[in-house]
Amino acid sequence: MPQTFPRATAAADPADWSEPAKPFHIAGPIYDVGSKGLAAYLIVSPQGAILLDGTLAENVPGIEHNIESLGVPLRTVRILLNNHAHYDHAAGLAQIKRDTGARLLASAADRQALEHGTPRGDTDYGVRRWPAAGVDDVVGDGQTIHLGPLALTAHLTPGHTPGCTSWSMTIDDRGTPREVLFLCSITVAGNLLVANHAYPRIVPEFRATFAKLATMHADIVLTGHPEMVKLDEHKAQADAGKPDAFVDRGALPALVASSRAEFEAELAKARTMNRRHARAKGST
Repeated sequence: MPQTFPRATAAADPADWSEPAKPFHIAGPIYDVGSKGLAAYLIVSPQGAILLDGTLAENVPGIEHNIESLGVPLRTVRILLNNHAHYDHAAGLAQIKRDTGARLLASAADRQALEHGTPRGDTDYGVRRWPAAGVDDVVGDGQTIHLGPLALTAHLTPGHTPGCTSWSMTIDDRGTPREVLFLCSITVAGNLLVANHAYPRIVPEFRATFAKLATMHADIVLTGHPEMVKLDEHKAQADAGKPDAFVDRGALPALVASSRAEFEAELAKARTMNRRHARAKGST
C-alpha cells in the first residue's frame, strides 16, 4: 500500500496536517503513526492493537501504511478511540473502521457528532463535517478498557467538545513504569464562549476540566496536535540517543496553566464584545 497524504482540501488547514511522516516509537507499546501535524497513536499488544484518532480522511492510506510497516496487520487493530469529535481527529475513523473491522469506542456526549459527522457546538469558523462513523460502545468517566495487557482509563474532560475524552495508561518503558496521558484538547480554538446555543455549558465544563486535570499526574503527555507537547523535539532527542526523551513531568501542569489563562482571557474578551453589541443594539 503506498504511503499517501494528499494536500488538505481546506485552504485554512495547515499543510503539515496532511504531510507524510514515518511512524516512530515513543515508549513501551506506543507509536505515532499519523501525519507530521496530526498524531494518531498506535498501542500494540500480542492480542491486537488500539488506535487513538483517525485524523483527516485523506490521511487514512498513510496511517494504514504506517501501521503495516510496523509489522501490525490492519485486521489486528481491534479498538478505535477518538479523543474528541472534530474533523481533524475523527474524519479518518469511518474508513479505518471499515478496513480493520475494529470497534469504535467514544463518550456519550460525542457519540452523536461522530455518528452524524457533524460537530456539536457553535464556533467562529463555521461547520466542518466529516464521514460519519458508527460508535459500537460508549465509555464513561473512569471506565477502563482492556485488550490483552493493555488497560486505558477514560477521563471525561469536556470543553473543547462536550465529550472530549483524555485517556491514561501505565506502561512498562524498558523496565520502568510510566504514567501516560493522551490529553484531549483543552484550547478554546474558535469555540464560542458566550451565547453558544449548541453547547450552553461550555464555560463551566471548561473550568471543571482545568480543575480536574490540575490534580492529575503524567510522566508522558501525548496530544492530537504534536506541537502542543513538542513531540518533534522529543523525537529528535530520542534519535540522538537520549534516554527517556519523551518523559516530561512538567508538560501537563504547564499545558493546564497556559490553557486556563488563555480560556479566561478569551472569555473576558467575548463577554466585553457581547456587552458592547448589546448596548449598540439597544441604542438603535
